[in-house]
Amino acid sequence: MQYTKLGNTDIEVSKLCLGCMSFGKAGTMHDWTLNEEESEAVIKHALELGINFFDTANGYSSGTSEEYLGRALKRNVQRDKAVIASKVYFNEGRLSRKAILREIDGTLKRLGTDYLDLYIIHRFDYETPVEETMEALDSLVKSGKVRALGASAMYGYQFHNMQLVARDNGWTRFSAMENHYNLLYREDERELIPICRQMNVSLMPYSPLAGGHLAREQWQSDSLRGRTDRVAKGKYDRMEQQDILIVKRVKELAEKYGCKMSQIAVAWEWKKGVASPIIGATKANYLDDAAGALSVELTDEDTAYLEELYVPHPIVGAIDKNPEQGVILLDEKK
Repeated sequence: MQYTKLGNTDIEVSKLCLGCMSFGKAGTMHDWTLNEEESEAVIKHALELGINFFDTANGYSSGTSEEYLGRALKRNVQRDKAVIASKVYFNEGRLSRKAILREIDGTLKRLGTDYLDLYIIHRFDYETPVEETMEALDSLVKSGKVRALGASAMYGYQFHNMQLVARDNGWTRFSAMENHYNLLYREDERELIPICRQMNVSLMPYSPLAGGHLAREQWQSDSLRGRTDRVAKGKYDRMEQQDILIVKRVKELAEKYGCKMSQIAVAWEWKKGVASPIIGATKANYLDDAAGALSVELTDEDTAYLEELYVPHPIVGAIDKNPEQGVILLDEKK
């Protein structure tokens, strides 16, 4: 495993992050999540591979993702050897001061720890003043409950404004951005990613394999997740005709390098300057595949070939307004 520093912090993270949306009580969010025993097996394997970075959220599977992760880490690794990230937003009060102070305590309790390494705002809150959010987040860092701050999918101007408010008031700034970024979705290259680079904010994108589309030659999958993941269908199916052409090029390069398609997709992320793509694994061997991508070196010509056929996509990730209370699954295909 290889490691990198998160933004301007001294927090060292593996160049792969284990996404924990795959863990939790099935039916509370998704139908395909792993139970506690299965979750621990994947988490344990991640640790064996040298992965020390874990990303969950207060809203994943009604809090059971945090609970499963916390108990598995406690049984398998020293607390200071793991970097735990969780998120806040899909909750009552969104990013208000009251909500943030309430939700961090719930997250810490479910994880069974007294501090979080990285606390991420899950989306932009259109109803709470930016100053209120940033001051509340800063208070968590000052109190020792949180080591560093991150943001997730939003528009570039929103992230820029939040960073400036923190800077101008002497509050903690964001060190990481968890955005939607892969070979089939590159809209953030226009604004958000250049802003992150300018501010030395580490990229830790979700969906590096585009819901599995970059890991197989055919568009559809017969797996339980492939049949029931309505969010992935909502995010990707409308652009299938254009994007399947990119998938074919990933397949070509995988054959050229004698590796798996998923390894080409992950290697591309690192080639683009990503610190730690988030791998959501329901099987331990998926992590072996991802780790194997560290030995795949794409050339500039490879990268240009993979990117050549991309066309502008509808925005998926950033939102234009707060969803109704209780909605967690965005972009869902009904």
